[in-house]
Parts: sequence; C-alpha cells; structure tokens
Amino acid sequence: MIAYILLIRYNVTMEKEIRQPIQQRSIEKKERIIKAAYELFSEKGYHSTITSDIAKRAGVSTGIVYGYFTDKRDILFYVLKIYIKEVATPIMDYFYSVDSNTPLEEVFDNLVSLTQKMHKKNANLHNILHSVAYTDSALNDEFLNLENHITISASKKLRELGCTPDHLEEKVHIAMNVIQSYAHEAIYDKHDYIDYSAMKASVVRVLVDLFE
Repeated sequence: MIAYILLIRYNVTMEKEIRQPIQQRSIEKKERIIKAAYELFSEKGYHSTITSDIAKRAGVSTGIVYGYFTDKRDILFYVLKIYIKEVATPIMDYFYSVDSNTPLEEVFDNLVSLTQKMHKKNANLHNILHSVAYTDSALNDEFLNLENHITISASKKLRELGCTPDHLEEKVHIAMNVIQSYAHEAIYDKHDYIDYSAMKASVVRVLVDLFE
C-alpha cells in the first residue's frame, strides 16, 4: 500500500532487547530466531505459535531465545520490522526513482500494481499483524506511527516533484486509503462479478484527479 512508500528512515521503536549481540555468531543466531518467528507467524498465526516452536525452527534452545528476547511478543516487533522492510523495498525503490517528468498516471499505476503485488506476497502475515494490532495497543501504535511518517514523507516527495495541490497531506492520506482498499479487494475479497482491471483503472484515475 502507499502507506509503505517512504520507509528508508523509519524504524520500529518498540524494541525490548535484553542484550544486543556483538559477535557475528550471536548476531546470526538472533537473526535466525527472528526469521523462524516470521515464517511461523505467517504459517500458523501468532497465537498458535509458541516459543518452543520458534526455537526448534531456528535450531536453538528455548533458553537461547529468552536470552535475546523477553517473550514472544517482543519477537513480534522484530518481525514487524522485517515485514515493513520486505513490503516497502520495491515500492520505495520505485518511488525514489520517479522524477518530475514522470506522468502522475504512470506513477499511480505502478504504485497500485506494486502494492497489489506486495499484498499478495505477504498476505498471511499482513492479516496476522493487523489482527494482533486490533487488540495490542503498542503494535497498533506502530502502524499509526508508520502511517503518520508516510503521510508526511510522501507529501514532501510529491512537493519535490512539483505536485502542490491544496491540503496535500490530507490528499495523501486519502490516497493511502484508496490504494489500500483496492489491494484488499483485489487480493482478499475477489468478487467474481468485478473486473479488477477496470477497477484499477478507475482507482488510478481517482488518484490522478486528486492531485492535479
């Protein structure tokens, strides 16, 4: 979604490390634990995954896991960081490649396509993270902080491109929601009676009209 466009400076603030590994072997071990959690949360869900599952997948003891993390919830915030990076990278790379000569229609068409692709690739974890965020205020705050960061950063980038309509931040926020709604519809809902190519074209037209 457009809410993941400009994350090059964004860091999840909710990090509750017991200790920060220094040796390369320890760093790799911690990364294996996070990767294992990422995979298991995607496959089984957050609540159905227990710490011993993560340890087994990572090839370490449960005690080692607790040597780096307070609990499973602590690991979740590291998984969120990876998720944001995985989803954002292709969209971010494209957005920063755009210059003032690129037509807005082309920009939004590519953003919508990339957003849809990233939703499809990360569909399970996307749903799981947002489901947990519904009852976890700290995780929800991270998504809100991310949304705020993207609104401000995307507005700044658009101004650099010469796109300066009134109430730009408000329109960026609207655009974020429009693109997100389309991606959810196209990936998760999939109504048989809808022509998604036509819907995408309409979404792009709405976005262009919003910023012209």
